[in-house]
Amino acid sequence: MSNIIRHEINEEYAFAGFVEAGDFIFLSFCVGNVGGSVEEQVEGALNNMSERLAEVNLSLDSVVKVDVLLRDVWDIPVMEKVFKQRFKGNYPARKTIFTEFAHVGGPDGLKVQIDAVAYRGK
Repeated sequence: MSNIIRHEINEEYAFAGFVEAGDFIFLSFCVGNVGGSVEEQVEGALNNMSERLAEVNLSLDSVVKVDVLLRDVWDIPVMEKVFKQRFKGNYPARKTIFTEFAHVGGPDGLKVQIDAVAYRGK
């Protein structure tokens, strides 16, 4: 198990913020600009993802898979607009899920969460 490095351990909720496992990095709960518009929250989540990837010398270019959780499924076009700007054609595989977040702020709080897998190839 020495090839597995866990970061941002949260003992209270029993999860790691991101995990390095060999050439793969698994990121959970990328969020940002909570309380803002959906577009602002997608930008914030990708900024959060970028900052965390930078800790292991990677960028959004290394992201190969994302799971996007949205409070409102009709916000998919907004998310896609931001993805086009941020990923610039290097799109990851994607699954988009509609969910009711159990988060402080209720419906006006968290609207977007992104989980991701990045690849650190040689």
